[in-house]
Amino acid sequence: MSSSTLQASRLHRIELELDGRARSGHAHPRTLLSDFLREGLGATGTHVGCEHGVCGACTVRIDGVAQRACLTLAVQADGRRVDTVHGMAAGEDGRLSDLQAAFKRHHALQCGFCTAGILASCADWLERVRAPDERQVRDMLSGHLCRCTGYTPIVAAVMEVARQRAAAGPAD
Repeated sequence: MSSSTLQASRLHRIELELDGRARSGHAHPRTLLSDFLREGLGATGTHVGCEHGVCGACTVRIDGVAQRACLTLAVQADGRRVDTVHGMAAGEDGRLSDLQAAFKRHHALQCGFCTAGILASCADWLERVRAPDERQVRDMLSGHLCRCTGYTPIVAAVMEVARQRAAAGPAD
C-alpha cells in the first residue's frame, strides 16, 4: 500500500506474505484482517467467533507475533508476514508441525473451531518461553475460549512440546 492517505470509500491494495507465499487483494480501510483473509484471500482456516477479540478463534501470527485478526485492520497487515494454521505444517509434504502432532496425539481438539487460533498463540508463546509449567500454559490459554476440550488435553500437548524442545537444546 502506498503512503497516500486512506480513503474510506475506496478499495486499497493489500500485499502481504501469507503462509510463506506472496498474496494480494483489495480492501476498504475498515475491513478486518479476519474478513480479508477469509473472503478476500480464501484463507478459511482463520475462524471468526466473537468478533470482539475475546474468544481467540481468529488468532494469526503477524510477523511472528500472535494477534487477533478480528481486531486488526487488513491495511495494517500490508507489507507484513501473516501466518495461519495452514502455514504451520512442516515442509511441502504437509507433515504436521510438532505442535500440531502433539494436539493430535493428546486429542486436544474436538470440534476444531478454536484450534487454529490456539495453535497460533501456542506457537508464538513456545518460541518465547522455554520451560513453562502447567500454570503458565493455562495462563497463556486464558485468552482462548474452547467449549469442547476442558483445556486439559491442550495443556498436555503444549507441555509435551515444551519438554521436547527443551531437551533438543537451543533453537538455531
